[in-house]
Amino acid sequence: MQFRTELIISQAAEAITHKSRLLLVGSCFADEVGQRLTEYKFQALVNPFGTIFNPLSLFELLQSAFGGVPLRTAPVTRDGIFFHYGLHSRYFAESAQAIEQLVQQQLQQTADFLQTSADKWLIITLGTAWIYELAESGIPVANCHKMPAQLFRKRLLSVEEIVKRFDSLQANLPTDCRIILTVSPVRHIKDTLPLNAVSKSVMRLAAHQICEQYTNVHYFPAYELLLDDLRDYRFYTTDMLHPSAQAVDYIFDKFATAYFREPTLQLMQRWRKIRQGLAHRPLQANSDAHRRFLEQLARELEEISQELEVSKEIAELHRLQSDWEVLS
Repeated sequence: MQFRTELIISQAAEAITHKSRLLLVGSCFADEVGQRLTEYKFQALVNPFGTIFNPLSLFELLQSAFGGVPLRTAPVTRDGIFFHYGLHSRYFAESAQAIEQLVQQQLQQTADFLQTSADKWLIITLGTAWIYELAESGIPVANCHKMPAQLFRKRLLSVEEIVKRFDSLQANLPTDCRIILTVSPVRHIKDTLPLNAVSKSVMRLAAHQICEQYTNVHYFPAYELLLDDLRDYRFYTTDMLHPSAQAVDYIFDKFATAYFREPTLQLMQRWRKIRQGLAHRPLQANSDAHRRFLEQLARELEEISQELEVSKEIAELHRLQSDWEVLS
């Protein structure tokens, strides 16, 4: 008897390794996946503009980073602090010039991160098809920064708008960049549940059309994994809107199945064991058994350092060994 419909994901034609550069942008779900990638020592740059939910603002930022296209958004001040309509509110400064410099810094960092790699991946997580535009100019903003509501108008993007904006972005991306599109499974009930469903359907159809049009763009079904595979409120956090850590781990495992090969998975297992060892706190920190444990950990770190960047962990281990010498 079947109790669930498991979503089986085929292995991708091209593989991600620890030598790949991974740029993850979009909604807060990109942060969740990016956190797991960085924990496993992948070369990942995660949301350099902060969480960006709507596709138009996100694509404009990427087009500016890779194509030098000027941003249409501008700085805005609130309570003496300057923000930028193109970036998340975690970026702020004390002057318009300073916030503009910060924007350019993030754009340059994003471009440099991918352009300096021969194995580059762009992972885009679309959050919502509802956008806020400046009422005077019609320019979409990535964040309203708690400015007065009368400055904006809200509307729903069309599939055609999203695809057309992606076409412009694609023309400015590095030609050898592989792209993974996904739709965030996070529910936006501020728009109401029915309109959240409308929003997700618009983005899902846009993603489908983009993948049909471009051979270097592929869809990963994070949205479907939560809603159709796991399909239970126990896989949500207490707000009943965001996927739980267990759900994100499940989705990440499915991602690993699709895009990682056996050598990469084995390297991840080795690193997981070392990371657990570094987190271990002994009952007797001055014992010979603990000294031998640290020596074994040092050998494993030295060996894996040929494949992963672990200089911070080596420094931490040296500190633990120094502590043992003091205690003994």
